[in-house]
Amino acid sequence: MKKEVMFSSATGLWAKPQDLFESLDAEFHFDLDPCADDENHKCENYFTEAEDGLAQDWGGHRVFCNPPYGRDLKRWVEKAYREGCKDNTLVVLLIPARTDTTFFHDFIMHRSEIRFISGRLRFNGHTENAPFPSMIAVFRGPKMQREPKKKRGKT
Repeated sequence: MKKEVMFSSATGLWAKPQDLFESLDAEFHFDLDPCADDENHKCENYFTEAEDGLAQDWGGHRVFCNPPYGRDLKRWVEKAYREGCKDNTLVVLLIPARTDTTFFHDFIMHRSEIRFISGRLRFNGHTENAPFPSMIAVFRGPKMQREPKKKRGKT
């Protein structure tokens, strides 16, 4: 694939970096990949483009979502936020760090845990790093919160 096409919005497809996925999976224990195909899915449960992960219910799952980075990115971010508000649901979203967008302000900032990734990711199947910074947004529904910190005794 030509570099000009790979680094443009013409493709929108960025295969999940395996090492990043494994690190996050060790922390979150994913069971659903809503943006996958039969060759690149990361979880036993997954939705293909034909099944349309945007139209599916993610409730009750621990979701890793690396959506297409094209025109529908805002719809995927909103879906991750809305699904992540459901009981017993966790959604971890890997997207470009576009803090100047309305979707960042409407659905991520003050609504999720945000992790900015240092440096540029190298997506599977590409020989060069992505030309954009990336971030992870973690949405936790009710009853999916972290364990409360234990109180320290007085000293």
